[in-house]
Amino acid sequence: MNATSKPPARNFWQRFRGHQGRNLWFALFVGPFFIGLLVFVYIPVLWSAYLSFFDARATLSPTKFVGFANYQNLLSDTLFRNSMLVFVIFAIVIVPLTYVCSLALALALNNVGHFRAFFRSAFFIPTACSYVVAAMVWRLSFFNGARFGLANSLLRTFGGTNIDWLSGVGYWYWIALISLRLWLQVGYYMILLIAGLNRIPTDTYEAAAIDGAGRWATLRHVTMPQLRGVSAAVLMLLLIGAFQAFDEFYNLLSSSGTYPPYARPPLVHLYLVSVGGADQDLGMGGAGTVILTAVIVLFGLAQNWLTTSQERQERKAMRHASRHEISHG
Repeated sequence: MNATSKPPARNFWQRFRGHQGRNLWFALFVGPFFIGLLVFVYIPVLWSAYLSFFDARATLSPTKFVGFANYQNLLSDTLFRNSMLVFVIFAIVIVPLTYVCSLALALALNNVGHFRAFFRSAFFIPTACSYVVAAMVWRLSFFNGARFGLANSLLRTFGGTNIDWLSGVGYWYWIALISLRLWLQVGYYMILLIAGLNRIPTDTYEAAAIDGAGRWATLRHVTMPQLRGVSAAVLMLLLIGAFQAFDEFYNLLSSSGTYPPYARPPLVHLYLVSVGGADQDLGMGGAGTVILTAVIVLFGLAQNWLTTSQERQERKAMRHASRHEISHG
């Protein structure tokens, strides 16, 4: 073949198949997941956003265009504003608590020499449990308020008295809610943090040991900076999960038909408005979906800005230190 000759042009089918049919294999494996994501996530979200501008009651077909009236009514609703406050309280408690517990377990199990796989599996197994099933176990067995419930049995063992945990008196229900969320989530985020710990080069720990750094100094100056990317992702997932809290609140506290104060998060409120209510106001529910999505996006952008700004400051400090060493070297 002449050195200046060009390879024969491929037809459309050859370009579509790719080299050795890789494009077809990619479409075969990714296609079903993409179709499911499109049908069950993106299309419903876009349709909810479309319905939010209409008066759609007990129907998925828009009837009367109302513009931003659904948004105005929802934002002026005291119950919806209180539900946003419930989210803030729940997130302030559950996000840092879950992160600290997950990190503590990850650090402990990452240094375990024997039965490491067993302990990791034992803490990870609860993540496979359904939130509904776990909530029913918590309500009927652990915090049922009866004298034979596990929580009250432990209280009487230590000289306490029975407590009606889920009645809303004294805010004891928060213990049931937080313990349930911790049991279901800690193992999952523990695995993510262990993956981040395994990516840290061992020579950094060896250098810290040579410099005489103790355990807490190594954790602060070596481990945590190396885990910044994984920690940011974990905290963002925890925040989104707190925003989407529904099953534990609904299944633990809805048995009486009413909710205790500060126990009605946004998704529960929107469910009761759009599905559980007599009017089934789907337009109002769509407006709430858009508002919650916008808030989550704003939180994500704020967290990304904080993370990147901190990284820029650290790079700037490193450059300043390098110039200082060069000028005095």
